[in-house]
Amino acid sequence: MIKISPSILSCDFSRLEEEAKAVLDAGAEYLHMDVMDGMFVPNMSFGFPIIASLRNKTDAVFDVHLMIEKPERYVERFIKAGADIITIHTEACACVKEVLETIRAARKKAAVCVNPKTPIEYTYPYLDLCDMVLVMTVQAGYGGQALIPYTLNKVRQLKEERERRGLSFEIEVDGGINEETAAAAIEAGADVMVAGSAVFGKKDYKQAINVLKNA
Repeated sequence: MIKISPSILSCDFSRLEEEAKAVLDAGAEYLHMDVMDGMFVPNMSFGFPIIASLRNKTDAVFDVHLMIEKPERYVERFIKAGADIITIHTEACACVKEVLETIRAARKKAAVCVNPKTPIEYTYPYLDLCDMVLVMTVQAGYGGQALIPYTLNKVRQLKEERERRGLSFEIEVDGGINEETAAAAIEAGADVMVAGSAVFGKKDYKQAINVLKNA
């Protein structure tokens, strides 16, 4: 089953609770939360207070993507804030294994991520510790970019490696996912698709999510 994780960066933050409930009622499985520090990526977003405040309003699965330098400094605070899935970048962390183990020890789901120019093989040493692997299909840091076609080859490679090793982690894609690109992402092997404007930019969230799932 294809899952949709709408990115709240594209929602109306003045109506955050209402927007979150609306996409969940429309069939979204996760809520994607992009945390950006202005250092690892050239943009800033939000941190613990937003996640913690929304945690009190919903039992949704919080799919938290840490686009930050040295995530080991803060991972326990994101766990405490209410994250359910925590994704770290291999490019931003010198102790990936230890961070994934910390996440799993807290009974949360652990994930790694790579940017478009990073070989997917950089995730392979950690796959046994992963509940999810996120393949960035655009350069991390900004919404509204077009999907980079060659990144889907990494999804195919990752799917093959998962099958070869008999693992069960989900493969998530993030960036440029819309009604035109969703089918290609699914064909490549994506299980979870992050979508921002392709959901929050539509009037009918349920229809938008169904279009992506059935692409």
